[in-house]
Amino acid sequence: MINNQIQQLLADDSLIKKLVKYEPVLWLNQQYDSTIRGPLSSVHVEDAIRRLERFAPYIAKAFPETSKQKGIIESPLLTLFNMKEKHVNVKGDLLLKADNELPISGSIKARGGIYEVLKHAEHLALSEGILNLTDDYSKLFNQQAFFSQYSIAVGSTGNLGLSIGIMGAKLGFRVYVHMSSEAKKWKKELLKQKGVQVIEHTSDFSAAVAEGRRQAESDPTMYFIDDEHSEHLFLGYAVAAIRLKKQLEEKQISISQEYPLFVYLPCGVGGGPGGITFGLKQVFGEHVHCFFAEPTHAPAMLLGLRTGLHEKISVQDIGIELKTEADGLAVGRPSQLVGHMLEKAISGVYTVSDRELYKMMHFLKNEEGIFLEPSALAGFLGPKKILQSMYSEQVGITNMIKATHLVWGTGGSMVPDEIQQQYLHLAKKAGE
Repeated sequence: MINNQIQQLLADDSLIKKLVKYEPVLWLNQQYDSTIRGPLSSVHVEDAIRRLERFAPYIAKAFPETSKQKGIIESPLLTLFNMKEKHVNVKGDLLLKADNELPISGSIKARGGIYEVLKHAEHLALSEGILNLTDDYSKLFNQQAFFSQYSIAVGSTGNLGLSIGIMGAKLGFRVYVHMSSEAKKWKKELLKQKGVQVIEHTSDFSAAVAEGRRQAESDPTMYFIDDEHSEHLFLGYAVAAIRLKKQLEEKQISISQEYPLFVYLPCGVGGGPGGITFGLKQVFGEHVHCFFAEPTHAPAMLLGLRTGLHEKISVQDIGIELKTEADGLAVGRPSQLVGHMLEKAISGVYTVSDRELYKMMHFLKNEEGIFLEPSALAGFLGPKKILQSMYSEQVGITNMIKATHLVWGTGGSMVPDEIQQQYLHLAKKAGE
């Protein structure tokens, strides 16, 4: 049945035809109405916030770079004046949520990945009686022998593996990261330096996840973190929205019907942007509009939403070669959890070429002195695409001049200097 549907789409759907040709496209969600399906709510986000607060004393002790923030893992919200004037061309504020500067693992995955490791660690410690909810969690700093009885597995294209590997190994877990063929060598080497077991695969992300899942099923002491389905990862990302609200208030930026917020989120399997969208909808409701950005060679979420098939279809099914420099977004099949839960709440999805990512890398470095890895640049193409579309008319926004545009920067600070220079050389050529 699915094969027949796919053949029909290839024959009749003009947007799918463009995807197959690797043409950049914008898909606007005609079902958009801010509806969120599923059992999760703001109550679950609050629970995640409290858990991270309980772990803050441990994090501050285990990772001294977080001590100034008292163990809270958070990134700055930056205003980009030069990028706004020269390359993005919006009337309202242009902001960067600089998750590339998140401590510990330097990417958005430091939110969800670290959170799920901590949640599992708390569960084990409480169950075995070595921790009480009223304790100072810094006592876990010396419990590596306890946690070494247990292991964690995950499949990753790179950054999720870094966040889980670094935090898991620090606690004392035995960590196994199944890395897909798209993963960068330096990320694998860094994990090995941290004492993580890296299992390299010649196949794509979904296959690496499946192998991690299979490994965990055969070991009762092993916990599998499932990037395709995990509600815990999802809630770890959602916490960001609550903190963003405070940062916007500190900048005296109000969000309302008159002053809407547009957010542009790079998307791989969908857990990170999905969790953040979920959180933002809890905070700002219909006044926030979230757009996902994907490579032309990995439009997994767009394909799932456009067809309504979600995780039942992959980009390979329609003949797209999964090959992009945006390794963090190199995913062929979207998250089942995100696709179904946020089917109506996602405003739209657009695709960008690797060349455009490199151009934005060059502009951002030149204008603002900020380096982001290729995956993290995808959001910068969003404002122009949306402003040139009919989206504001579709949702009844009468004055886009008052909108705030926020690009989510998902990674970059962990990239070694030598690799940064290689990237910037390519970026300079693309930007000329």
